[in-house]
Amino acid sequence: MRSLVVLSLLLLNIHHVISAPKGVTASLKAKWSMTPFLLETSEFIGEDGNEKFWQFVDTVKELTVYKQGESVRSYYNLIIKKAGQFLTILQVNLLRFALALRSYSPAVHASQQIASDEPPPEACPAFVSIHGQRGCSTKDIKKLLKAAAGRPKPYLYKNDHTYPGANKTDVPVVILYAEIGTKKFNSFHTVLSEKAKEGTLAYVLRHYVADPKPQKMLLSGYGVELAIKSKEYKAVDDTRVKDPKTAVNAEDDDNDEVQGFFFGTLKKSHPELQGQLVELRKHLLESTNDMAPLKVWEMQDLSFQAAARIMSVPKFDALKLMRDLSQNFPSKARSLTRVAVKQEMRKEIEENQKHLSETIGVHPGDGELFINGLHIDLDLHNPFSILDILRGEARVLEGLHNLGIKGEHQGKLLRLPVNSVDDSYALDIRHPAVMWLNDIENDFMYHNWPAGVQELLRATFPGVIRQIRRNFFNLVLFLDPLQEESVELVKLAELFYKHKIPLRIGFVFVVNTKDEIDGFSDAGVGFYRLLNYIADEYDLSQALMSMVSLYNTVDVGETLSVDTVSSYLKRKFPKANSERILGVDSEYDDKRKDGALFYRQSGLGAMPLALFNGVPLSPDEMDPEELETVILQRIMDTTTAFQRAVFMGQLTEGSDVVDYLMEQANVVPRMNPLILSTDRKYLDFTSTPGFAVVNDWEDTTMFSFLDSRDKTAVMAKRMKYFTSSDEDGMTAVTMWITGDFEKVSGRKLLLNALKHVQKASSGVRVGVIDNPSEKPSEDNTILYRAIWASLLTQKNKAAAEFVHKLLKEESRQLLQQGTKMKDLLMQGMDVDAFEKKFNTLEVDFIRSQQLFCRDALKLRPGQRAVISNGRILGPFEEQEEFTVEDFHLLEKITLSGSAEKVKTKVKQMGMKPKHASDLVMKVDALLTAAPKGEVRREVHFIKDSHSVLHLSPRENEVFYDVVAIVDPLTREAQKISPLLIVLSQVVNVRLQVFMNCRAKLSELPLKSFYRFVLESDVAFLANDTVSPGPVARFMELPESPLLTLNMITPESWMVQAVRSPHDLDNIHLQEVSGVVAAEFELEHLLLEGHCFDLSTGQPPRGLQFTLGMSRDPLMYDTIVMANLGYFQLKANPGAWILRLRKGRSEEIYQILTHDGTDSPAEAGDVVVVLNSFHSKIIKVRVQKKAEKISEDLLSESNESKGIWDSIASVWSTFEKSLGLR
Repeated sequence: MRSLVVLSLLLLNIHHVISAPKGVTASLKAKWSMTPFLLETSEFIGEDGNEKFWQFVDTVKELTVYKQGESVRSYYNLIIKKAGQFLTILQVNLLRFALALRSYSPAVHASQQIASDEPPPEACPAFVSIHGQRGCSTKDIKKLLKAAAGRPKPYLYKNDHTYPGANKTDVPVVILYAEIGTKKFNSFHTVLSEKAKEGTLAYVLRHYVADPKPQKMLLSGYGVELAIKSKEYKAVDDTRVKDPKTAVNAEDDDNDEVQGFFFGTLKKSHPELQGQLVELRKHLLESTNDMAPLKVWEMQDLSFQAAARIMSVPKFDALKLMRDLSQNFPSKARSLTRVAVKQEMRKEIEENQKHLSETIGVHPGDGELFINGLHIDLDLHNPFSILDILRGEARVLEGLHNLGIKGEHQGKLLRLPVNSVDDSYALDIRHPAVMWLNDIENDFMYHNWPAGVQELLRATFPGVIRQIRRNFFNLVLFLDPLQEESVELVKLAELFYKHKIPLRIGFVFVVNTKDEIDGFSDAGVGFYRLLNYIADEYDLSQALMSMVSLYNTVDVGETLSVDTVSSYLKRKFPKANSERILGVDSEYDDKRKDGALFYRQSGLGAMPLALFNGVPLSPDEMDPEELETVILQRIMDTTTAFQRAVFMGQLTEGSDVVDYLMEQANVVPRMNPLILSTDRKYLDFTSTPGFAVVNDWEDTTMFSFLDSRDKTAVMAKRMKYFTSSDEDGMTAVTMWITGDFEKVSGRKLLLNALKHVQKASSGVRVGVIDNPSEKPSEDNTILYRAIWASLLTQKNKAAAEFVHKLLKEESRQLLQQGTKMKDLLMQGMDVDAFEKKFNTLEVDFIRSQQLFCRDALKLRPGQRAVISNGRILGPFEEQEEFTVEDFHLLEKITLSGSAEKVKTKVKQMGMKPKHASDLVMKVDALLTAAPKGEVRREVHFIKDSHSVLHLSPRENEVFYDVVAIVDPLTREAQKISPLLIVLSQVVNVRLQVFMNCRAKLSELPLKSFYRFVLESDVAFLANDTVSPGPVARFMELPESPLLTLNMITPESWMVQAVRSPHDLDNIHLQEVSGVVAAEFELEHLLLEGHCFDLSTGQPPRGLQFTLGMSRDPLMYDTIVMANLGYFQLKANPGAWILRLRKGRSEEIYQILTHDGTDSPAEAGDVVVVLNSFHSKIIKVRVQKKAEKISEDLLSESNESKGIWDSIASVWSTFEKSLGLR
């Protein structure tokens, strides 16, 4: 063997001339200067909340002084250490990844660009801008503030960092442009933060680096492809080509053999020949005909052979091998043809593929990635969006981990379907107070219509309303007969009825409920009694039709009067006794109060009101001119939902349609905007303070030093409850009632909560927190201390009954008159235990509760609130009531979110009821507070021993569950393999990679070399300076083929080659000496949008927009596409103003509304802030100005003629000259 090596080396020395290594490199720079890591770190922390951002800023006030004495690496590590005070270990790893990606650089540069638009005063390392005037020193602040009120306030952006001071709106706004960590920043910050705390100004910070480094930073998060031109690389018939010797080439792996030589082994055996062995390996690689075409039959199993090769190596090397095979496939193809595929592996892959196709619709060869069950579409997602997903998931994963939920239970809870917050709740309309004008299913007038629900699936012309004898569409009108608007609404209802629209119409009349009122003094009462009289004499339908004819006698703009009702009665029913019908002792007053009671219980807003299938219409939709269109549109929209229900078998011929509608998840017994609001705040229960802290809330000073999360954890640990448990002792809903129980409003709130506990069917428990209006003392906490003593010493039923009695006003009066608390005690109570506890209770723990209300619930002393499974409702207004019905609705909404499902999972853990109920509350708060994404999927493999690569997570740490389904020889594998390698370096993962191979390939699966540029952390050079940045490197490439370089970047990036001595479309390494270096630059981030004309609903053809800044309004322009209304503008990080282009566009059109922008929807100037690498898509709605309504944007009266007009004109002149006319 030794002699063979020596001979080879001799041959090499004789024939091989050492040449420079050949290859291709590609790098991508940002257009803007390098941004400091400290500022990017502050933006990362700022995403966790404004409070954290300012705490971090205070910690690093003068950190840049260390820059001079420390190496770049040491300074970077110092920043990470400082950030670690506010972040968990997992979040620190994500921060390192974000800094490597430079993910927050656009946010920092956006502030820099906003500063340059001010513009900055000369020779100012930091400056303040106060209502348009700037100052370089803290001494200037006082002078600039004097006249600030007379100048307009500056525009503030959504991502601005505002100091958490007194938050007054009527104070001047001071914007500081400075670099965090510098002495100049600190001197400004000290002054401004003090004044902000005093409430004399609002302090806003924007990043500004006075002397940015001239060097630009290299970016990552993109792919680079070297495609082989097709003429070079084709499968040929196997009779044409002799089978050349095979060779294997591994770019980073010396253990791989090259032409039979195992260089890793040779280097160990002959360390003295290290240099020559490298040269020999290189020579063999270059002399091997790697790119020789394969025979057709050799290709068929390449995908399975690649999988077999990957599964045969140690699992920690498998991902690197997959990356190597997929990214260098053209030169690896021949080595794969020699790999044998085991039958067990082939069979297992086929079984798993069949299962995946049936369960999640994944087919052989597809590439899919799932993180914690969330589908990551690699066509849409890039490393920047994946980082956002990892951050969002980290909050939930760490929360579950802190709550002690690990292993398989974590996955089960994560995958629970949490109902998203519905913004179209419906009221149950099956109420006796609703008087129905018609019944589609039973009235004779509809007897010719077909009755089958299958009729919904019959094809009709678009826009046709199907006439089916079922109550699919129900309109309920809540009317006060005396309101002017009622007249038009009743007439509209008659219109629907007479035209036989398939709409069941019901009325709820809300009239005066006082017993002494009669029909001669109140037209509403008279109207209602007349209605009852006609219904008794004839039927309800006839009565309601009479009501319509009565309203027809009232002119639009007038209201119903007593005279109108009396005269109608005399005219239509001359023999009727008016006194007996309308008088005080009327026999027709039955159920008059029902409508008013239903209206009050429903919690609906001001009348008139309409419910379509229970969903309230908005005040704008209630305009009689709009209502007809709105109802018809709702019928069309709802038809689609019914068609789906029939098709899916949810609605059958035997179903009662109204019952089906009223049993949907969005139907509630009462409308309370506070409970049903989509804007919800939650407590964070995931903190785990030490044992001593949790058990010491009696020490108010110690308690005051805890942050709000720790305060919440202490409250949850020490809370005692009134319960109505299920049989298993567990409760799914936990409510905390907060208020001052010395006040009537506080006592009433708790009393209603306890009444609900008695009536509640499922497990509910109520805890009580005191929030006294004054500083807690023995005198103003008597009631609460009695409540707390009863909870500590009495059984649940006895405590509830005693507190029920205690909260009544008569008990309160007795106590004020001098009655002792012991005299109010009831039978069945442990009197001695109660008295002992009541008399020895200190008020310190109540002071701690008041601090909790202030810091965690944001309540002022004395304010009331209700917390349901961590969701905060409040503070309530002083007169605002929260009734028993509201508690019932709150329980229903809490259960329908995720509480019921969480309880089922927690029950399986076999915990004690008290701990289990606490866990349900905490997990429910965590899951429902998390942003709602797409449904999490469970990816399961039938067998996983031969076809699934497993990497286990580190134990007792938070981990991500990552599943990749990939064919190792596809573009997806080229992307996924490097992504998974980086992911496993950044976070703790439980990884499964399934080899989703295709069989019987007829052509080569990959025809290009590929690199995915991504790093897990910032890289440093040997001298501790930051490395220039990530670069795509293609080394050891075959020299014969012609290559084309393509940059594969996120969609919104506009990239341009800025320097390369070679033609990047035709790279031929045989003609090149050394390395082909291609340098690209991120020229622009694209701003995309859609524009429509509100009047026509069509894109405004030819409309032009401009994009610029306040000092340079026309930097870029674009035109709106005629077909989709699409437009695209070049931009870069910063704040931009979008305007209509001066000229025809601005003369004819005006911008009405816009979405996805950073200015209010009605604002004239459309401000768009680009502060990330993500795509930004906006929607703009325009309308022609009233005086220009008939003008066309693309034609002008004085416009020069078009080309055809010119040709026609020239031809007619030519004809005349020839005398042809």
